[in-house]
Amino acid sequence: MVLIKGAKILDGSGKRPVFTADVLLKGDKIAAIGKFPAKKADLIIEAMGLYLAPGFIDVNTDSDHHLSLFTNPGQEDFLKQGVTTIFGGMCGASLAPLIYGSLDSIRKWTDIGQVNIDWHTVAEFLKVLGRRGLGVNFGTLVGHSTIRRGIIRENSRDLTAPEIDLFRKLVKDALKEGAFGLSTGLGYAHSRQVPYSEIKELVQAVAEAGGVYATHLRDDREGLLASVEETLKLAGETGAKVLISHLKPILGFENEYRKSIELIHRAAATSDIHFDFYPFGESMIPIYTLLPTWAKIGNLEIMLSYIKNKDTRERLVKDLAHLKGDDIRIAQSIGQDYLVGKTLSDFAASQEISVPEALLKLMSLSGLRALVFYRNINTDLAFQNLERDQAFIASNGASLPPDTRTLKHERFYNTFPKFLEIVTQRKMLSWPQAIAKITSEPAKKFGLQRRGLIAEGNQADLVMLSHHHGIHVEHAFVGGELAVKDRQYQGILAGKILKKI
Repeated sequence: MVLIKGAKILDGSGKRPVFTADVLLKGDKIAAIGKFPAKKADLIIEAMGLYLAPGFIDVNTDSDHHLSLFTNPGQEDFLKQGVTTIFGGMCGASLAPLIYGSLDSIRKWTDIGQVNIDWHTVAEFLKVLGRRGLGVNFGTLVGHSTIRRGIIRENSRDLTAPEIDLFRKLVKDALKEGAFGLSTGLGYAHSRQVPYSEIKELVQAVAEAGGVYATHLRDDREGLLASVEETLKLAGETGAKVLISHLKPILGFENEYRKSIELIHRAAATSDIHFDFYPFGESMIPIYTLLPTWAKIGNLEIMLSYIKNKDTRERLVKDLAHLKGDDIRIAQSIGQDYLVGKTLSDFAASQEISVPEALLKLMSLSGLRALVFYRNINTDLAFQNLERDQAFIASNGASLPPDTRTLKHERFYNTFPKFLEIVTQRKMLSWPQAIAKITSEPAKKFGLQRRGLIAEGNQADLVMLSHHHGIHVEHAFVGGELAVKDRQYQGILAGKILKKI
């Protein structure tokens, strides 16, 4: 038993004011809430003015894409910022189902040779992961691109009727095995031309199972409004619960963003729709996404051919002339680790070439598999929408091993404290409201039972926060076990594999 004494409780509902109480944990559950001055326990924690909240839920993470669920099972970067539950399988790419055992759909993020694949179905994948252990609770969606590539490999074409039927069956089977929904990565080259009719057919199956449809939009610039309209149409026609991934105001396209937010706000009157984003000004993107639209066609090999061809290369140099080298920082380039942390301007200067030429050289060196930080977000405009009911907070990040060859962005380890600091400083939300946005509201969206609220009988996933000289997670419990103590990860793998009921 664990007894937390005298905590200022933020129960996650968003409605109840802060109140002071003791909380008793038995096993992995919250056993009682009240005043227990004489109660004995195996561990007693004196809150000493700390706030107690439900563990935070990150609805959009990349630990599966980076394979760090296997290489860094503790996932301490999440735990140390108060996150006890994460969702993967976003942006069209998941680790299951794998028809041919291939992880090609995530090769733009990481070295896919790090893990030996010994699963095919979602059920098998979740069993493997559960056997290995995780520091956080984990649930997954299934990736549209992962399944599509399994069906037609690297071909870019519409699916036939029998292929659509097979696709729909694979999605329905995955949902029965515990997947929480389906995601698409329509902004990526392999899925950009996928027709609306195909997506609707699959999202209909998700809606029938009560799952979530998450989408990386086709376009977040000139075509942002049309991309949002397409997604809202899907929500209206299928009745699916929809989550737009990392919706952010790209510099130069703020007007499109404002109009899109208003469309979402109006659609929320009749549809279950949310969007997520992180409170930072940089995107972390696969390097090939910096190519102009005409060159983002087919697979990585086809795109590389445009860089190597003299005529198309000259066209690329002209089309990339608008990029500012200081706005692009190399986060990962497998085989060229010495470049990690350098700006594109640094690389260009060292090679004595222009910024566009430097970008193309880096693309060639990395086989288009580098990741970069790109300073391209209007944070003031993004922050204005933090308080909207449709807004969720998500890191879109991964907890990476300490010896990683990837530069860690702050959003990987500080998204949730940063969010709480921003809304506090700007007086946008009360603390109960802010905590609800990262606990009970995402739990409701994904249908998580007995999570996201501090209540008797609920899961004992809890965080204890201090609010002096910034916001810090002092302690964190996962399933009743003290996973973070005095801001330090305790090496505990108490996370559970979550399945949609």
